[in-house]
Amino acid sequence: MSVSINMVKELRERTAAGMMDCKKALQECNGDMDKAIDWLRQKGLSQVAKRASRAATEGRVSLRQSADGKVAMLTEVRCETDFVSRGEKFQAFADLLADTAFEKNPASPEELRALVEQEFQTLLAQTGENTIIGRIVRMELSGPGIIAAYVHTNQKLGVLVELGCEKAETANSEQFKELGKNIAMQVAAASPLSIDAACLDQAEVEREREVLRQKTLEEGKPENMVDKIVDGRIKKFYQEVCLVEQAYIRDDKKTVSQLMEEEGKALGDKIGVRAFVRLQLGDE
Repeated sequence: MSVSINMVKELRERTAAGMMDCKKALQECNGDMDKAIDWLRQKGLSQVAKRASRAATEGRVSLRQSADGKVAMLTEVRCETDFVSRGEKFQAFADLLADTAFEKNPASPEELRALVEQEFQTLLAQTGENTIIGRIVRMELSGPGIIAAYVHTNQKLGVLVELGCEKAETANSEQFKELGKNIAMQVAAASPLSIDAACLDQAEVEREREVLRQKTLEEGKPENMVDKIVDGRIKKFYQEVCLVEQAYIRDDKKTVSQLMEEEGKALGDKIGVRAFVRLQLGDE
């Protein structure tokens, strides 16, 4: 099939591979972008994670949380330019959107838009930009613990983490709350895909295993050693994408799991991450 220059540029932006390598990958994969990314990774030509994506970068992620900390919500609204996203009218609408979503708890972005349709149309007329009401994510505490929240200073990234414990006094301690904040920042910085290996989409794991197998074969490793090498690389994959197996961003000599074990011993309680959400502006 014919491969356009725009397709090549997109693949290059997503992989940092060379232009000719990107063109060849698309030709080999009949223009399928995801397959082309895997093809480049198998050849050792992709320099960034396969999950990297072109994100709409303008807009705002907003946080709302109940006074008791047991309910939290992130909302996303996008626009075309940074100039508009920093403007007073857009910021006021983002605040209205977050307040409405938290109060009404709509089931979808479409339902949320219906609740603010008049204000939304006014914003469109004032800015002249295409504006999208994006994702809404609500988290409610499911047991003893806290919901830790973090929004990056540029307002383009928000994180919610449900950190569980067994004792009410632990949930009320400043040490536990600080731990929740640090784990939320870990999620923001390290972009995990799941809490642990068991929570990963097995289809994603098998896709990764096949990419690593083909890459290992391309490297000329002995066929009788391939499976063992791939097992080792899958273990490294888990360390990159599973929250509890990641190196802790404030002390890379320990994992997040080891951090929680240490903190649990200090608090005399069992601590664990029950759930997390990472909402990056424009990501799918």
